[in-house]
Amino acid sequence: MSATRRAAVLGSPIAHSLSPVLHRAAYAELGLEDWVYDRFEVDEAALPGFFETLGPEWAGLSLTMPLKRAVIPLLDEVSSTAEAVEAVNTVVLTADGRRLGDNTDIPGMVAALRERGVWQVERASVLGAGATASSALAALSRICTGEVTAYVRSEARAEEMRGWGERLGITVRTAAWEDAAAAFEAPLTIATTPAGTTDALAAAVPDRPGTLFDVLYEPWPTALATAWADRGGAVVGGLDLLVHQAVLQVEQMTGRSPAPLAAMRKAGEVALAAR
Repeated sequence: MSATRRAAVLGSPIAHSLSPVLHRAAYAELGLEDWVYDRFEVDEAALPGFFETLGPEWAGLSLTMPLKRAVIPLLDEVSSTAEAVEAVNTVVLTADGRRLGDNTDIPGMVAALRERGVWQVERASVLGAGATASSALAALSRICTGEVTAYVRSEARAEEMRGWGERLGITVRTAAWEDAAAAFEAPLTIATTPAGTTDALAAAVPDRPGTLFDVLYEPWPTALATAWADRGGAVVGGLDLLVHQAVLQVEQMTGRSPAPLAAMRKAGEVALAAR
């Protein structure tokens, strides 16, 4: 089968990526029968070579770790959003052969929060200091009017987060991970840590919590998200983020808008339930 248009997600490891499920659901809903979306195991060393194989049928690429920074030198143009956090998760391949890089994680976070009624907060907390934490700070720079407190495990990470704050124009205060329970005093807490890291904090969720954005989607729900919901707090999950950033990717790659958010989310839920 020779497809008219192609797109794919690249990364390493990539086998468990939900991106094909989400993008294919969008194509089906939009009636794009001549579009296909695949996944390829590609590491940093193999990335330049992969780009050389791309023909005119290719419309775009989704990138996960460890490629979000490695791809930048291979691009003709990088959006200000992606440049702000030095991370590209979306490449659009134009008809004239240009490679355009963007980051849909950041507006995807904002959109996921707005869907749950969080348009603006006066302060916020971030748990963790990895790559997702910098995207969280970039998202908060759009919706948080006051200080952000980042809870981290080392002074080196603390310095990194303060540096990102300066770069993004947002005030970042850092605190020790041992004091992370204090994060829940803010109206919005964004958890960016790996699976299991926040489990011990579940018992510290207050009686009347604000909003939790936990970027994990597998396993789900996390112990923290469960405790949060049990106490009546609003919870935004990793699937919400994944779907909203994928919606923006579909719109950029296909030129069709709006992408079918509900159909994409449903496909993601079904796929996760089957695992």
